[in-house]
Amino acid sequence: MRRSILLPLILAVFVLPAIVRAQDPLNSLQSFLVNSSVSEVADAEFAKLPIDADQAVKAQQLLWEAHQSRVKQDRAEEWEAKSITIGNKTMKFDYRVFGEKPEKGHSLFISMHGGGGAPARVNEQQWRNQIGLYEPEEGIYLAPRAPTDTWNLWHESHIDPMFSRIIENAIAIEGVDPNRVYIMGYSAGGDGVYQLAPRMADQVAAAAMMAGHPNGANPRGLRNIGFTLHMGGKDGAYKRNEIARKWKKRLAELKEEDPEGFEHEVVIHEEHGHWMQRDDAVAVPWMSKFTRNITPEKIIWVQSGVTHDRFYWLAVNEENKKGGTLIEAERDGQNFKITKATGLDSVVLRFRKGMIDFDQPVLVTFDGKEVFRGKVERSIAVLAKTLADRGDPEATFSGEIQVDLKGE
Repeated sequence: MRRSILLPLILAVFVLPAIVRAQDPLNSLQSFLVNSSVSEVADAEFAKLPIDADQAVKAQQLLWEAHQSRVKQDRAEEWEAKSITIGNKTMKFDYRVFGEKPEKGHSLFISMHGGGGAPARVNEQQWRNQIGLYEPEEGIYLAPRAPTDTWNLWHESHIDPMFSRIIENAIAIEGVDPNRVYIMGYSAGGDGVYQLAPRMADQVAAAAMMAGHPNGANPRGLRNIGFTLHMGGKDGAYKRNEIARKWKKRLAELKEEDPEGFEHEVVIHEEHGHWMQRDDAVAVPWMSKFTRNITPEKIIWVQSGVTHDRFYWLAVNEENKKGGTLIEAERDGQNFKITKATGLDSVVLRFRKGMIDFDQPVLVTFDGKEVFRGKVERSIAVLAKTLADRGDPEATFSGEIQVDLKGE
């Protein structure tokens, strides 16, 4: 009789807690990360289990510590050498550090040189000039050397992943604040800003375009960042001055239509030609006022010829990752509204702490019709996936849903 009482007691006190601990996703995550990278976590079975709010916080910290450690170990040499290689392209860079490091980390300014379709020695000289061209009050001022010497050297498809790599390394190795990253550029570098700022807007807080040409860029993706444009009034080559005035008008119209977005400043330096005698340097402190918001209440995502698979709290699968698509979405508490979608069959919505109450259902509508209603589950898999693809601890999400936009 005593034995029959003791056995359940022993099971309850010792065996069952051990089983629970073994099934705890956090324990499994810690064990998994000993020999595996963050990018491998999402496919593990334990990572797909639902987790609560406290577990999500702890899992995110474990994942970030593992990712940061791996980046410091694997990429210290390339950061020290000031050169990164992805595929068959190499991007050199140099940087200077200004001011005291804030509590949340230095700002990062990526500054693109001019030149373009010219001999390598010309672009090399332009790069060296760019390194000393601007001086922020605080931050890491980094000038990359374009990997090619083509006319469109700053907006070819290899630039986006290279800039993402620089940002990721700077966050992990130098402790840069992910929410205070800025891009800027002069002449051909300004061409790059026109193109890159809308398609990389969710990775930067603000952008500054100096003396460039947009080459068909669409400004609507700039809704949630600060954007400043400086142009010499006499800079008539390629009609840069005329186009800058048109952009000034267009940005003002976008701001009037959507007062909560499109913060901008356009300055036409009427007395200057292509070289603005450094009067454009005021763009640096203007940009510095902005901090990125990774979960804005409204998103306008216009895909150009160089496509991305995520933009703020939206994402697309490979089939829907294509140029020419458009999606506009808004969020208000538990309610999410997709107001426009062109060229897409489905879209992924992502959620994180502070966006929604995970204990309450979420409603998603498209074209006035309900496309999802229900609770969103957190998982380590989503945390790992959204951290691994950017290496940005402030742009991780813990839950996601995919909604169909085709209808019946």
